[in-house]
Amino acid sequence: MSNVWIFAGPGAEWGVLSGNAGTSMEAHYSSSLAGVAETIFRSLANGKFLSMLTILFGVGLAIQFRSAAKRGQPWPGRYTWRALFLFAEGTVHFVLVFAWDVLMGYAVVALLVAWLLTRSARAQRVTWIVMGGLHLVAMTLLTAAMLLASGGGTDGGPDAEAVALYAKGGYAEQVAFRLSHAMVLRMEPVLSFGLLVFLFLLGVRLFRGGAFQSDAAGRRIRRRLAGWGLGIGLPLTTFAVLGGSDFFFLERYVAAPVLAIGYLGLVGMVMDRLRHPGPLTSALTSVGRTALSCYVLQNVLAMLGCYGIGLGLASRWADSGPWWVMGLWAAMCLVLVIGARLWLRRFEHGPLESVQKRLLRR
Repeated sequence: MSNVWIFAGPGAEWGVLSGNAGTSMEAHYSSSLAGVAETIFRSLANGKFLSMLTILFGVGLAIQFRSAAKRGQPWPGRYTWRALFLFAEGTVHFVLVFAWDVLMGYAVVALLVAWLLTRSARAQRVTWIVMGGLHLVAMTLLTAAMLLASGGGTDGGPDAEAVALYAKGGYAEQVAFRLSHAMVLRMEPVLSFGLLVFLFLLGVRLFRGGAFQSDAAGRRIRRRLAGWGLGIGLPLTTFAVLGGSDFFFLERYVAAPVLAIGYLGLVGMVMDRLRHPGPLTSALTSVGRTALSCYVLQNVLAMLGCYGIGLGLASRWADSGPWWVMGLWAAMCLVLVIGARLWLRRFEHGPLESVQKRLLRR
């Protein structure tokens, strides 16, 4: 829901950095139904699911730490190899498919947080607070710098060479472009490093605090997450979106994590009301069990749909409004849900999950 706009925009990832940010009301809002729909669609997704996934990575880390402790296994032990596999897979994904891969950053942070879990509770709490504070200061300074610089003229639009590369260039040329611009394209994990550590540790704290338990205390925590997260996150996101592109960092890296907490609580509240899993729940569970494979596949599908090496929809339908992008997103979701269900009927794990397990057994 978030990445599809990057693939569909002129110049893809480099186009975002060179003038096609495509995340603000200033750039996309209009009074038409299409303009309003696109703004809402983008705003509900931008940065929110990235933050929620980061929290859940922390939850998974806490579960594996607890499991190792119960079995008397050393920590981080084999988890180090899991993180290194994730980094290697993310590197391949970055080079061959998508420059804004999240797996490399997660792997690095996972190694740090895995080590932190061996430290005292006080050390973890201090790290959590310091990282959150440093991130807020950094985003405030970046937003202030953008506001001060915004009076200097208009945006020249996305880089023409990048637009032509993704619309008409060959696959090898696109790979070479990502490699030659790797330092810039890999900047997001650096900018958000403090946030990633903060959210990883938040996931650990939520798990240990019982936020995912099925008892009354767990339900109470989920209601609080939804109330505070949505109550603060929605107004803050609206303010940032209305403020325009100068508030990009505030929207994606400050408002989005708060709203992601609200999403997490809201999903939990919905699940609390489900007495018996239905077809939709089962389908989404299948995607969850093949999450790594589905993450990579969604980007492969978007690449083949939008770039000139595939259907070239980004250039062919550039002036057709946002509906085709939303349609592409819906179609990819359908493919992933059906594909995951069918795959798990024959296999225990997803394709990439199976590769990971086989390599880590050695």
